[in-house]
Amino acid sequence: MTQTNDPATVQAVRTMFDIVEYVAERDGVTITEVATDLGYAKSTIHRHFSTLHELGYIVETPTGYQVGLRFLEVGHTARVRQRGHRMVKEKVENIAAETGERAQFIVEEHGEGVYIHRAFGERAVRTDPGIGSRIPLHATSAGKAILASMDEKRSAELIEAINFDPITEFTITDSEQLYDELEAIRERGYSFNRQENLNGLHAVGVAVSGPDGEVIGALSVSGPSHRMQGTWFEEELPKLLLGTANELELNIAHS
Repeated sequence: MTQTNDPATVQAVRTMFDIVEYVAERDGVTITEVATDLGYAKSTIHRHFSTLHELGYIVETPTGYQVGLRFLEVGHTARVRQRGHRMVKEKVENIAAETGERAQFIVEEHGEGVYIHRAFGERAVRTDPGIGSRIPLHATSAGKAILASMDEKRSAELIEAINFDPITEFTITDSEQLYDELEAIRERGYSFNRQENLNGLHAVGVAVSGPDGEVIGALSVSGPSHRMQGTWFEEELPKLLLGTANELELNIAHS
């Protein structure tokens, strides 16, 4: 997303939100009422109303302008995310305790993975960045699980923007290789990271989706490569994460 410090742009956004909040608090308003009460020119209010109406955020009714149902869609997404993240925190802590390793929940934002929740088991490695830190999607198990589970168009857009410079000697370094890996992840339902982002660190990741099928984020467990190997790493841990992800999806859908 392009960022701007243009004062005019910032003020336009503030004006838009002033208008939305004003309309939301009333059962039908006119352009004149909004302009008078908020202290803006009628021409300014008219321009903003035209844009909001076109996008479905306000509608014209016999009693005046009101907020549109488009806000329900936005609100639903926010509710699902908030509800889901509260449930995720508990699951992350349980996984960390059960495995003894580090467990985390990652979401995608602006083409990167972002740590939302994280917990440490008794043997966990504590070297990674903290909550809110960002990681490359293509070089992490959670990131690859997200890419494999999201809408193909969105996934392709993110992949096109990836910097494939190697992070370690095991990092995926081109889009063709990544697409092959994502196809394999879709088939088996989980992803692996074998020292792709940090030497000596392995991880397993599983995506979590909301009621509408849109990926919310991904659970992952990471630890030293000498422990994260064999049947435990390749079969038992993925099974644990798949079961946890399934429980989360059911709980989110029916809460």
